[in-house]
Amino acid sequence: MTKSILATLLFTLLTTSLIAGEWTHFRGPNNDGISPEKGLLKDWNSRKPKLLWQAEGFGNGYASISIANGRIYTTGNTGDGQAVIAASLTDGKPLWQTPLTDKNPKHGYEGSRCTPTVDGDRLYVLTSDGQIACLNASSGKVKWSQHVKKWNGKMMSGWGYSESPLVDGDHVVFTPGGSKAMIVALDKMTGKEVWASKMAHIGDEGKDGAGYSCIAISHAAGVKQYVTLVGRGVIGVRASDGKHLWGYNQVANETACIPTPIVSGDYVLASSGYNGGGTCLLKISKSGTAFKAKEVWWKGNTELQNHHGGMVQLGDYVYLGHKHNSGFPTCVDMEKGEITWGGKDNRGPGKGSAAILAADGNLIFRYQDGTMALIEANPSRYHLKGTFKPAYQEGKTWAHPVIVDGRMYLREQDQLMCYDLRK
Repeated sequence: MTKSILATLLFTLLTTSLIAGEWTHFRGPNNDGISPEKGLLKDWNSRKPKLLWQAEGFGNGYASISIANGRIYTTGNTGDGQAVIAASLTDGKPLWQTPLTDKNPKHGYEGSRCTPTVDGDRLYVLTSDGQIACLNASSGKVKWSQHVKKWNGKMMSGWGYSESPLVDGDHVVFTPGGSKAMIVALDKMTGKEVWASKMAHIGDEGKDGAGYSCIAISHAAGVKQYVTLVGRGVIGVRASDGKHLWGYNQVANETACIPTPIVSGDYVLASSGYNGGGTCLLKISKSGTAFKAKEVWWKGNTELQNHHGGMVQLGDYVYLGHKHNSGFPTCVDMEKGEITWGGKDNRGPGKGSAAILAADGNLIFRYQDGTMALIEANPSRYHLKGTFKPAYQEGKTWAHPVIVDGRMYLREQDQLMCYDLRK
């Protein structure tokens, strides 16, 4: 397993080095919560990150941002409906906004969720009421749109679609959540359906429909596949035609399955929170045409679970915020499933769940109460290296932080803050 993890890390380093200066997808170019930035502040105790600017005009929502083409992109609920918004990378002033809905969608915790995915001169967005759209990245003009109603789309619970679409080659892939179209691939240029993946019965835990996860790409057992967490658990489907390959039900809960799974070689690590769920490591194998997801280890929800905020793999270890509605800093040995530090004994400096990002040898935790924490990415010990409170905080802080060119961007509802992280 160590060799496969090393190969994954080398691939990540090579690919991210080619696209430094851009953040084209939710949780970074590789959807893994790892920033390739170097030369950042190593300690926030002696010097806090400096606020460079603060801008408004981003609407209401919990979406993070993407950065490309010298612009910032996000989504937000505005007076004209849920919109895609572009802003200047220099000072955050809005450049254009394109409403995709006539009015703001109604669901629990109203507001946008989707971080736009950038692919060259195009943006791909999924509104919280289920419209997937492609826009021109320069002008904001809509090139095409579809709605999950076409595939009888369904969420497992009532908090709105939260996925950032995956652009892979000629296709854009997302999760409508229909029984005959759990995952769908579209032609990214035209929006026409390429294939739809039928959901297989994998168990009774959880609920039917899409979860709140994003799709990860795996090559487990030598077959390219899309892996995601849906209402019934974690699944893998063949990338070429959407054929269901395998599923694991025990990790599901009945409220909301959220974190994006970690893929590493033939392994998949998945977690979910609430009163069900837990965390599992699976090994994917193939015999003839049949695929199998073998449980390597399992931790119940009281021992190890990620509510939301995501998980990061660095080497042989995974870092996350443990416990429902909490972000207890935790490190776990991925292969063995052993918690090396943290878990239920480490409350951490902030309150509520924490969005996590890795950069330059450290972890950045952004807590629900707005607290920012710098934690050493060291599997041997927990070392808090400083905290600070951003200039603005409103309600529940759930948007993930972004780091590009030594600057950290923090979306907070209608506001966006830019902090200097350079040494």
